Amino acid sequence: MNSLKISVVVPSFNQGRYLRKTLDSIVGQNYPNLELIIMDGGSTDDSVSIIKEYEGHIAYWVSGPDGGQTPALVAGFARSTGDIQCWINSDDLMKPGCLAEVDQFFRMNPSAQFVYGDTTWIDKEGNILREHREIGFNFFVWMHTYNYIPGMSAYWRRELYQKVGGLDASFNLAMDADLWARFAEVTKPHHVRRSWSCMRYYPEQKNVALRAASTEEDNRIRLRYWKTDQPRFLSPKRAVAQAIRVSARLLSGCYDLNYQRHLSTVPQLRAQR
Repeated sequence: MNSLKISVVVPSFNQGRYLRKTLDSIVGQNYPNLELIIMDGGSTDDSVSIIKEYEGHIAYWVSGPDGGQTPALVAGFARSTGDIQCWINSDDLMKPGCLAEVDQFFRMNPSAQFVYGDTTWIDKEGNILREHREIGFNFFVWMHTYNYIPGMSAYWRRELYQKVGGLDASFNLAMDADLWARFAEVTKPHHVRRSWSCMRYYPEQKNVALRAASTEEDNRIRLRYWKTDQPRFLSPKRAVAQAIRVSARLLSGCYDLNYQRHLSTVPQLRAQR
């Protein structure tokens, strides 16, 4: 039986320090039906020379001004032809065997359109900070706490992406949350308790450095559903959503024994519980 074709889009800009490890983690999957697309924003470091080392595994790559991460992703997915789509940033990693597991999930669940796994948080050197385990999707909890779907562990069918109109290039940081919300409007987001990726946390990271702007974009998504800046009983609803989230994570064993230690030693993790 032929494997499903999986399109992996990698947006990158001056990430030569991490790019080789990211590409190794993708190519090292040895997945037989991989479509690897690299969208480089015109890097001035050694990124292009690294990309050229992998040309035999790459379906398409380009390096030049692209308007930013989201427009690069939009262009990358426009070129993709896979049955399943995903993206992974050039400083993150795929866990060994994850593409085969994704293929198996969609084969065993033919009606499923969107699935996400868990992720492992690592520092800039690749040291493990914690295993970040998540709960199943609950729109109320997701909307009133934060976007807890790890984008580097998310996969979806091509027809779903096309149905909702794809990524919105007007989002710079919360483009993933916006896409997940529109996915959830038309299909059930599935969750599997498997760690499919490693996500780096470090001070220079885009989402860490621009957290205030990210919050503004998150609120823009919420306004689409709330229809007002301050819906009635907002604070109590947030408290209820957080209580549901914490309780669900406790009951499903999401918290590891080093949770509080990691929170105290890595400041940027505190906001994402």
